[in-house]
Amino acid sequence: MSETAMRVRALIDLAALRANVRALRARAPQSQLMAVVKADGYGHGAIRCARAARQAGAAWVGTATPQEALALRAAGDTGPLMCWLWTPGGPWREAVEADIDCSVSGLWALEEVCAAARAAGRTARIQLKIDTGLGRNGCTPDDWEQLIAAARAAEDAGTVRVTGIWSHFACADEPGHPSIQAQLAVFRDAVAYAERQGIRPEVRHIANSPATLTLPEAHFDLVRTGIAMYGISPDPVLGSPADLGLRPVMTLTATLASVKRVPGGHGVSYGHRYVTPGETTLALVPVGYADGIPRAGSGTGPVLVGGKWRTVAGRVAMDQFVVDLGGDSAEAGEEAVLFGPGDRGEPTAEDWARATGTIAYEVVTRISARVPRVYVGEDEHQDDEHQDADTGAIHERG
Repeated sequence: MSETAMRVRALIDLAALRANVRALRARAPQSQLMAVVKADGYGHGAIRCARAARQAGAAWVGTATPQEALALRAAGDTGPLMCWLWTPGGPWREAVEADIDCSVSGLWALEEVCAAARAAGRTARIQLKIDTGLGRNGCTPDDWEQLIAAARAAEDAGTVRVTGIWSHFACADEPGHPSIQAQLAVFRDAVAYAERQGIRPEVRHIANSPATLTLPEAHFDLVRTGIAMYGISPDPVLGSPADLGLRPVMTLTATLASVKRVPGGHGVSYGHRYVTPGETTLALVPVGYADGIPRAGSGTGPVLVGGKWRTVAGRVAMDQFVVDLGGDSAEAGEEAVLFGPGDRGEPTAEDWARATGTIAYEVVTRISARVPRVYVGEDEHQDDEHQDADTGAIHERG
């Protein structure tokens, strides 16, 4: 299928991703960088994005689930790789045999990974997670001594190697929030206690994308960059992507499926929540919530058609939505740009987030598997055309 014939496509600019990784590395020059590619690379494609991030100097790759990590190994990724969202009975042995760092937050997980290591006949690589205040996964400070003692015993037995100690911020995207320094204090105490007990981690890490961008004292040995790697600001309060030296990686476009003139008073889409105010032109964009377009964008979602911003007219359906072109004309086959970097005046993922009451993370991550990903910029030797070597800023392509 040719690109021009595609109903919809997500264009993924790997040159921009590599430049983002380099810009983020420059923010934490004394630390290694982990490229987080969970949720299929936040909707961008985990395997291709992990490869591009490695090319740009990402020492580590991170995933949420072990299945995601194992898929990367199957695709040929051989570098340091970590996954952290485990449930009882997970594929521990497969992860141990694939040399994947497994996160351990409690005794049950340590017991399961130790059993897997014995069955595999090799030492498991584990990273211990301390809950410093996010309240999700992680060992509580009250149980930390017990977990450290058990992990040290497992190390002495040759069953595991504790390669890391880590945690995760709750409010790093809110500079000055009191929880930030409180979590840092708990993290430092937890690391210090573990080291006094003989734990010698390769990496200590707590910084996510916003902490990488704004909190140098949290960088430690490793920073974990997720959303920022894809050129999206963790929060508008921190600045736009351009303010942060980043460029959005995904551009979502569709091909108009129908264009027609209708009279005033014509109902549009389910429930007729939109009725044309007068004679007008309606254009049909053949994507909907099955493709990941939020139904909450009904009547609010922005789209660039014919060089102008339009708004979704009526409800977003499963496979399609309508825009009212007013007095403008168009033809079937023309392009509609739902979001992109914004260089051509198109909406951004952040614009869709504002229009639908969510965050840009969700906008890109929810783009479904039935939307083809088209990759450009795979030749890393062309990156100098797009990146200033001194500042890491991304330049518009001409």
